[in-house]
Amino acid sequence: MFAIEAKELTKTYGDLTVVDHLNLQIPENVVFGLLGPNGAGKTTTILMLFGMTEPTSGMARVAGFDSTREPLKVKRIAGYMPEKVGFYDNLTARENLDLIAQLNQIGYRESQDRINELLKVVGLSDVADKQVGKFSRGMKQRLGIADVLIKNPKVAFLDEPTAGLDPDGIFHILELLGNLPKKMGTTVIMSSHRLYEVQRICQRFAILAKGKIVVEGDLNEVGRRALAGGRFRIEVETGEQPAPELVEAIQKVPGVTGVEARGNTLVVSAESDLRKELSRVVVAKDCPLVQIKIQEFSLDDIYMKYFHEAE
Repeated sequence: MFAIEAKELTKTYGDLTVVDHLNLQIPENVVFGLLGPNGAGKTTTILMLFGMTEPTSGMARVAGFDSTREPLKVKRIAGYMPEKVGFYDNLTARENLDLIAQLNQIGYRESQDRINELLKVVGLSDVADKQVGKFSRGMKQRLGIADVLIKNPKVAFLDEPTAGLDPDGIFHILELLGNLPKKMGTTVIMSSHRLYEVQRICQRFAILAKGKIVVEGDLNEVGRRALAGGRFRIEVETGEQPAPELVEAIQKVPGVTGVEARGNTLVVSAESDLRKELSRVVVAKDCPLVQIKIQEFSLDDIYMKYFHEAE
């Protein structure tokens, strides 16, 4: 079962289409990035998935529950943190979480254990009994994540979770979010317009432009599709200038579609991951092999290609 499913999900306001026939399937236990500029439809998409905004047409499911027909069931198993987190400033961090636990009908003993554990997870144990009004923006963001996690959600929706934070605050928030699928079994759906954040912690991502998904997948899959014609690019670095005989032998490997020499490195285009086969050829030709790796793709390059095509 997918954590998130959306089919032809659409939201219009009069003549303005904010989300345009969005189709999406997100597997469980991943960090998924919704990427795009302000106004791309990221927040509206999250609100429809979470059951806070009704779609004009289409369908959305969260952990099997229909977001439109079963919004209360969705809210029981999912959490949402808006871009601007709000708390009772005159209450402490612990008191704010205790209030959320009561609203979610979590028993006192269970809630206290959970609150103590979450304050530790988000790094706020030392200020648990400090009024939230005295917290920095970063501390409030971390408390917001604890707020979302208090009910052990299967899915957490986070809208621009690092907005307004300094580099140190961003580092800690991203580290925390990146560990949630493994530590708590929570699927994280995170909207952002910061490419490096998505590239750092998201296993999969989608780029939105004018309410439409223009590309979706994992980084290497999308990179190969967008920048390498669907092929693998394998970098073979040798300890000396590759001899013509080596280049010729690599060109004859089944699945190789091209070889380009760049100093001591051969860039091989292939239909599949041929690192083992290429390593054997290099060794057989008595050429010292320094390293062999699949070329990594930059999210910046992918974003620029697809976003400008959507303009």
